[in-house]
Amino acid sequence: MENLSFGIVSLGANLPSARGDAARTLRDALPILHANPDISIEAVSRIWRTPAFPPGSGPDYANAVAAIRTGLAPRALLDRLHGIEADFGRDRSTGRWSARVLDLDLIALDDRILPDAATLRHWMDLPPDRQRVVAPDQLILPHPRMADRGFVLVPLAEIVPGWRHPLTGQSVSEMVARLGPGALSGMTPLAPGSGLADA
Repeated sequence: MENLSFGIVSLGANLPSARGDAARTLRDALPILHANPDISIEAVSRIWRTPAFPPGSGPDYANAVAAIRTGLAPRALLDRLHGIEADFGRDRSTGRWSARVLDLDLIALDDRILPDAATLRHWMDLPPDRQRVVAPDQLILPHPRMADRGFVLVPLAEIVPGWRHPLTGQSVSEMVARLGPGALSGMTPLAPGSGLADA
């Protein structure tokens, strides 16, 4: 692959798929992602167990993050991720924050800010009560909620702690340090030997 971009993809699931439980689904999705001729996985975090939000809204999640290299443009990469989700039985009609068999989120691609800094800042600053009822109708990069999500930042800190947000300049480690006291509550790594790297 020529002209490769560095990307960050988060993986999550909290419903069983035809492949097994949520953690098994993440482990099985990894080689499918890596087998794509336009995507190469460079590093993968451990799998973390994360409580569903809001509390009591569903089973705990299995979460992980992969660092990739790709020759795909952002929209084409997102479409490829959505295709893998669909192959695992993901139904996107149930809503953004509903339980799911597999979620592959494009978190960042190089230092791209899409579609522009003002739009990204708007979605980053959106109040929590509005986040649940409105969604952008275009691809926003980096993911506007990444700095609020322990289930993205903690696994990401395992593989690229020095990566910096292209708008804020904060490193992953700095973003983790800025998380509120409840952001990491209940997060636990799964037992050794159950991580994606062991698939």
